[in-house]
Amino acid sequence: MAAFFFGLLLFAMQPPPIPSRPAETGDGDWGPPPSPTASSPLALNDTGATSHPNGTFKQLPRIIIIGVRKGGTRALIEMLSLHSAVAAADNEVHFFDWESHFQKGIPWYLSQMPFALPDQLTVEKTPAYFTSSKVPERIHDMNPGIKLLLILRDPTERVLSDYTQVFYNRLQKHKRYQPIESLLVKDGEINLGYKALNRSLYHLHLQNWLRYFPLESIHVVDGDKLIRDPFPEMKRVERFLNLEPQINASNFYFNKTKGFYCLRDHGRERCLHDSKGRAHPHVAPAILHKLYQFFHEPNRKFFELVGRTFNWN
Repeated sequence: MAAFFFGLLLFAMQPPPIPSRPAETGDGDWGPPPSPTASSPLALNDTGATSHPNGTFKQLPRIIIIGVRKGGTRALIEMLSLHSAVAAADNEVHFFDWESHFQKGIPWYLSQMPFALPDQLTVEKTPAYFTSSKVPERIHDMNPGIKLLLILRDPTERVLSDYTQVFYNRLQKHKRYQPIESLLVKDGEINLGYKALNRSLYHLHLQNWLRYFPLESIHVVDGDKLIRDPFPEMKRVERFLNLEPQINASNFYFNKTKGFYCLRDHGRERCLHDSKGRAHPHVAPAILHKLYQFFHEPNRKFFELVGRTFNWN
């Protein structure tokens, strides 16, 4: 009991937290966010100078895009930024998955956020969060009522995109690379030691998140549909976040040169970086078939977890 009251005394001595958009209540309003305990890296020990003369300030995110790598997270955050009630962090923060960042504490995390108006929601995206075993508990400790966005693609296509990114990165740095077949298959069987394959076992990672968050707190965005027809998927995201309907079909136009949709906002057009949408390497049909077979059962388990199906081969 004495330790309890001592903890309360320490908490009372903390400086007041930076104003933050509140956590959502059942009626769609947003109430005050929970405060992390003073004994963890999530404690807000030093608020610093985060306010801005124009009335904006930095606030902890009320929305986090948790993954998955090569699932379409950059497209999702760019499209979500079309909404005037959203303020998006520019870079992947890697606060909850990198120990070197996490040990800097919440003040550092807060410093990575954009300046936002009082009625805006701050969002950050770090695709590696989804597959990191320690991240769900850490985010829950910061705010158990946070909204989580998870964008997924066909797991086989995601593996190929994963390889493609690493392939081009090594090519640009004049480093050696392994042919994709040698990574996917070992001794005639699917190579379970290949990290890109593990990232596509969605059900295993989601099970860990569901230990800390109810399914209602996690919205799964269909990354394949977002590529083909982004508007309907973004309307679903708006509804999940209880945002006023604002994103419309005129915000998207198909760029024939790039081969994917670009964005139009108040007369300004922008597309994703040229590194997005790169062609995948050729994979022998027999190996592709083996991949599809491998993911059949993990996909079924994932569909059961989320209560819906996806058009994955």
